[in-house]
Amino acid sequence: MVTLGAAVVDRLSLQLTLLLFLSVVVVTLFTALLTAPQRDEISEFYLGNRTMSPLRNGLAMCGDYLSAATLLGSTGLVALTGYDGLLYLCGTAVAWMMVLLLVAEPLRNSGKFTLGDTLALRLSRMQRPVRIALAICTLTITTLYLVAQLVGSVALLTQFTGEPSANTRLLCVVVIGTIVIVYAAIGGMPGATFIQIVKAVMLISGVTVTAVMVLNRFDWNVGSLLGTAADNSGLGSRFLEPGLRYGGSTTNKLDFFSLQLAIVLGLAALPHVMMRLLAPKSSTVLRTSVVWATGLVSLVCLAAGILGLGATAIVGRDTIAETDRKGDAAVLLLAHDLGGAVLTALLSCLAFVTLLAVAAGLTLAAATSLAHDLYGAVIRKGRAKETEELAVARLAAVVIGVLGMLLALVSWGTNTATLAFLAFAIAASAILPTLVYTLFWRRFTAQGALLSLCGGLATSVLLVVFSPVVSSTPASFYPSVDFAWFPLQNPGIVSIPAGFLLGWLGSILSSPEVPQSYEDFEVRTLVGAE
Repeated sequence: MVTLGAAVVDRLSLQLTLLLFLSVVVVTLFTALLTAPQRDEISEFYLGNRTMSPLRNGLAMCGDYLSAATLLGSTGLVALTGYDGLLYLCGTAVAWMMVLLLVAEPLRNSGKFTLGDTLALRLSRMQRPVRIALAICTLTITTLYLVAQLVGSVALLTQFTGEPSANTRLLCVVVIGTIVIVYAAIGGMPGATFIQIVKAVMLISGVTVTAVMVLNRFDWNVGSLLGTAADNSGLGSRFLEPGLRYGGSTTNKLDFFSLQLAIVLGLAALPHVMMRLLAPKSSTVLRTSVVWATGLVSLVCLAAGILGLGATAIVGRDTIAETDRKGDAAVLLLAHDLGGAVLTALLSCLAFVTLLAVAAGLTLAAATSLAHDLYGAVIRKGRAKETEELAVARLAAVVIGVLGMLLALVSWGTNTATLAFLAFAIAASAILPTLVYTLFWRRFTAQGALLSLCGGLATSVLLVVFSPVVSSTPASFYPSVDFAWFPLQNPGIVSIPAGFLLGWLGSILSSPEVPQSYEDFEVRTLVGAE
């Protein structure tokens, strides 16, 4: 194969990857069908087995959060930018601390199936408009993130075959999307949980073993690893100093801060992560589960940092950049050098499984919002039977999956990181302010929730539209035109304060909620209902 893929993997790696991937898919699909809800109960479809141990819950949470971007993108960022890439990984790990300390337990105690149930319990007025606004935000976030995963599956395919043809792209997206629909529509939360646990175990094992192999290559001398990475970066000591990617101008520094702000604050408001927080049956299990998730995510981030440095030290920064300017090929090039075709196939299969698992969780979260918040609460006004709502949820999973496939095909060539970061920014700007005010501010009202949700969403999207992401630079969607008056690529530094400000403004300008409603709600958040 005289292609880009030939520089990354050989034909044996491709064959092994295909064999491993098909094996994992067959096993997980079969298990998803076996563990699928056997009764027409929406609680089982939405939340799955609520009696799982903290470790299994923690693995599922870890699987929900970690995407292929952690394995490929973050590793490549470290390989190309050194210190700045490591700093980016720190934000990924720190995000879980906010989930643990701020929202996990109050949300589980007051929630049922979605955040909409928490808002309905807290607010005495305008519950239907609030649920509609929340559903729109949820669908926007999950669709953006889902499209990023499906486009990423094609991007990963290019590491094997080079630039794929239109038919190859279509086949890849349809196959991955169909598998995701089966996981979500038939397996529900039990099926999604199983694939998340399998993915988390594979990811943790894969990156840890590979990181050990890198450290062993340098006799467990971290100083030697760092020194060799700096030497082979072609940049010398600058590779281990801040500013290589996010330094220099004030705009670059603000852009990095904005990105980290969206990641750290957005995690707690991602719809599929919030669904996972509602699943444990008791607060004690939830706390321990989040601690497990925090530790496991931190371990993966540490290993990813070692892999990135190892790729630069062993393969060389120039080779990585020539193969893939974004650095996504770094971990595959490193695996080929360390373990040949077998290790390359294992990590490649792991990346595909990671894409599948995250996409399944996103599809399920979107389907839940459509079925429970829009259909059950708004259209049927709470009178829908469980069998009826369950049928709508399964149908919604199919619709969301097909929509994601169509958008992924239309969006081919789009920077997947941009889609994912926009999803984080919307979550942090629209859903997080609403969640925090709902849980902790007595004066919060339905008007404040509507302004926070709609304003945070609109601000995030508008700032990205008028940013260098869309126009004015060679890497923009429309490089030949310039209407980018907002200088940053990541809107979080402006849109997140705007979301909180709008929620505050809407609340103080409207009549207070019934005082007794917050007092009852506060007791519920502290005590819960086991």
